[in-house]
Amino acid sequence: MTTNTDWTNLNHDTEAVLRDLSNPFFINTILLGGPTTDKLAAAKAAGFAQVELWRQDVEAYDAGAQALGQHMRQIGLGLTDHQVLLDFDGAPDEIRDAKRQEAIALLDRATALGADTVLTPACTHKDCVAERVVDDLRWLAREAASRGLRVAYEGMAWSTLTYTVPAAWATIQAVGEPNMGLVVDAFHMFSRGRDVRDLQGIPMDRIFLLQLSDIMEEIDLPNIIQIARHRRLLPGQGRFPVVDLVATMLESGYKGPIGLEVFNDAMKARDPMEVAREAMSALRRTVAKSITEATAHVSH
Repeated sequence: MTTNTDWTNLNHDTEAVLRDLSNPFFINTILLGGPTTDKLAAAKAAGFAQVELWRQDVEAYDAGAQALGQHMRQIGLGLTDHQVLLDFDGAPDEIRDAKRQEAIALLDRATALGADTVLTPACTHKDCVAERVVDDLRWLAREAASRGLRVAYEGMAWSTLTYTVPAAWATIQAVGEPNMGLVVDAFHMFSRGRDVRDLQGIPMDRIFLLQLSDIMEEIDLPNIIQIARHRRLLPGQGRFPVVDLVATMLESGYKGPIGLEVFNDAMKARDPMEVAREAMSALRRTVAKSITEATAHVSH
């Protein structure tokens, strides 16, 4: 299901369509194997402007977060976000204090890296306390703001309470902090049978990033986590209406980062340079098709 097309050799129509696009392209390092510096070198060589960087990437870099941030700036690679803070909002009593300590560590590490955004998905803990969600996120947003950071909040398909884009947006509105915004993830939207109508009424400047992936196999709730963490595909390799999602957001004025969050064990085991090139090829084709579709909507 992979492609060997190098993005630098795409046809002139694709290049022309993408020429005026201002949205930065990113790749989540979870797709790439090897040491942290190899992942970053592959992303840069493939033409990505940014990466989503995990805690594990930082821990694997012996010189520390500040030096890693300096390295990224030296090679001209930006940070979409630093991740990830899991099961934070509504955390039950037995883990709540530990989660706040973990949050502070994430925020401080993001600051050392030079990131401007951290990512937290909606809680997946079975004992998630609904009454605490807004207060916990408000605390996190204010701690982030004191460091000049934003918080990107994501409803995952298996989150306990908040597993759709509208639900995540309602939570953000209840939190009421301007530095908190949405993550829109194609996998989490489409795997729950949702569609682009979920974006209606959401200001595009409150969507902090758009993550793309695809699947071919059928999904049900018992196998959704297994597929999500091991067998996602690049956009265009499966059956998700990814082009429609990107077209809808661009047509609505979205100016933020567009990229790939693809967990795929087989691709991660391959040469990261080759995988990053394939990933960029898939992303460019998808976005070019989306621009063409959005333009067609306007012309009609």
